[in-house]
Amino acid sequence: MRKGGAAPNLGLRVVAIGGGTGLSTLLRGLKRYVAAPNATQPAIDPACADLPCLIRDLAAVVTVTDDGGSSGRLREDFKMLPPGDVRNCMVALSEDEHLLSKLFQFRFGQGELQGHSFGNLFVAALSHITGDFAQAVQMSSQILATRGRIYPATNTNVTLSARMDDGSLVSGETNITASQHRIVELMMNPGDAPPLPETLEAIRNADLITLGPGSLYTSLITNLLVRGIPEAIAASKAIRVYVCNLMTQANESLGLTASQHIEKILEHAGGKHTQLFDYALINTAPISRTLLDQYAREGQTPIEPDLDRIRALGVEPITGSFLHEGDVLRHDYDKVTDTLLKLAH
Repeated sequence: MRKGGAAPNLGLRVVAIGGGTGLSTLLRGLKRYVAAPNATQPAIDPACADLPCLIRDLAAVVTVTDDGGSSGRLREDFKMLPPGDVRNCMVALSEDEHLLSKLFQFRFGQGELQGHSFGNLFVAALSHITGDFAQAVQMSSQILATRGRIYPATNTNVTLSARMDDGSLVSGETNITASQHRIVELMMNPGDAPPLPETLEAIRNADLITLGPGSLYTSLITNLLVRGIPEAIAASKAIRVYVCNLMTQANESLGLTASQHIEKILEHAGGKHTQLFDYALINTAPISRTLLDQYAREGQTPIEPDLDRIRALGVEPITGSFLHEGDVLRHDYDKVTDTLLKLAH
């Protein structure tokens, strides 16, 4: 296993890659160890006061392929990138999740704006003013005083298509996730969409890089279809960690074990011999029968932690209890973050 991570007491440079609820959940945990904007003294959670785990730089790389709901309507009307996943990450990293973030998450319930969130409209307006989606994201982040930078995976207006297990080709993320067939191969159009230079620089300078949790294809693999991103991760000297999902997901990963998740990622990122991960964080704690039954009604089951097959891929599994049970299953972002920071040091 190669070595990486920051020198003691200097703080980590962290890049978190993904999309959807999974990435915003992880960012809430990482945010605790990032100095507040304009702070004269670094902010740190008291529970971590004796550990060299302060994050000096946090960057989130977010997928931009959503074409449904408010994001899809804005994308169609204004020919802009979808702001939904980016907005959720901004709120997760905001200094005060209970003030401005409530405004950004407010969703109109009637009239012509029904279904739109204020945050999506705000980013759309800034995109129109600046003529640049990535710049609009940075300006919005400043207003929310986020503890980290947020980069769209690409500034190009990309769409997804997928080859399904029946041989059919389905276009558009919404249609792909609604399909009754399983994804065999995911493609991005145009296929040569470039990343932001700032994204490649953040990956190049990182001490810790994470991918996941999130929908295998539409939140994770989408980022790796952007030209240059998988190559930058493969070349990085950072500690690279895959955060595995808790449950399988309809048409994206039903029946796939933890190692097969990694294999699918590697196949789309340049082939099975591509080395993107040093570690895989995998939950092995039991899940309550109530939630198991709830997910079983959708055909979803806990992801099998086939540890020997993961090691055969050159990835070291890190197991433990990483789940939080509520109305739905989520990762416990405090436990995940603490484990990630210890790995990086």
